[in-house]
Amino acid sequence: MKAWSILVVDDEPSILALVSRALQKRGHTIATAGDGVEAGRVVSSQAFDLVLTDLLMPDKDGIQVIAELRRKFPAVKIIAMSGGGHIPQDQYLKIAKGLGAHALLDKPFTIDQLYAVVDSVLAPEGAGAPS
Repeated sequence: MKAWSILVVDDEPSILALVSRALQKRGHTIATAGDGVEAGRVVSSQAFDLVLTDLLMPDKDGIQVIAELRRKFPAVKIIAMSGGGHIPQDQYLKIAKGLGAHALLDKPFTIDQLYAVVDSVLAPEGAGAPS
């Protein structure tokens, strides 16, 4: 399995740590950001193959992160994560998909679900998603 460079963005330290550790165990190089503002700084200084971003964060939310990534780094793959908020969770995820997220991950999710979504997004073109 190829090692990828992945940025994980989440304002919940426990989610940030869990996702980071799980992806590091698969051999990926991981960077983290605790909010959208920090994510903007990190992606400006380092290239990533994939960004996993929470949608509901203070100051700069994941929707803004996705829109910025699409403008500045159109080749980067994006997975949006959400547990919902003021509107139903699926609405946040639909907005993220409309802005260019490659996949959606509903919180809470299992490590196996995380791996499956990451693998499907990073699969080489034409390889198809694992079943």
